[in-house]
Amino acid sequence: MEILVPIDGTDASKRALDFAIRMADGMSATLHVVHFTNKETDATDAILDDARSRLKDAGYPAESELTTIMVDIWTADRVGKEILQLVEDRGFDHVVMGHHEVGTVERAIFGSAAETLLRSEGVPMTVVP
Repeated sequence: MEILVPIDGTDASKRALDFAIRMADGMSATLHVVHFTNKETDATDAILDDARSRLKDAGYPAESELTTIMVDIWTADRVGKEILQLVEDRGFDHVVMGHHEVGTVERAIFGSAAETLLRSEGVPMTVVP
C-alpha cells in the first residue's frame, strides 16, 4: 500500500503525519510526504525539517525523501486538486491529511483541500482533526 500525506506545517498536519506513520507501520505500507507551496522560504524548510524529524523518530531513514511541489495559485481548493492529480498520476492507495476547523466565511472563500478530496469520492482517505 502506498500512502500519501500532504503536510502544511499546521498542528493538524503534524497529527496527520504522526497518524500516517503509525498506520504505515501497522500495514507495512510505504509513506510518501508532500508539501505544496507557491514560494520556497525558511518556513518551507522548517515544515520539511519537522517532518524529517518525526519520520526519523519513528525509525524511518534520515534521508527520507520529502517532496515539495510548487503551485502558482495558493488556495486550499487548488491544493486539493493538485493532490487529486498527484494521486491519479502516481497511483497512491490512500491519503492521510489533517483538517483544521475554520469558520464559515473562510470555508466559503478558501475551501479546504481535505474537503476537495472528500467531495471527489474517488480517493480513499483518512482525515485527522
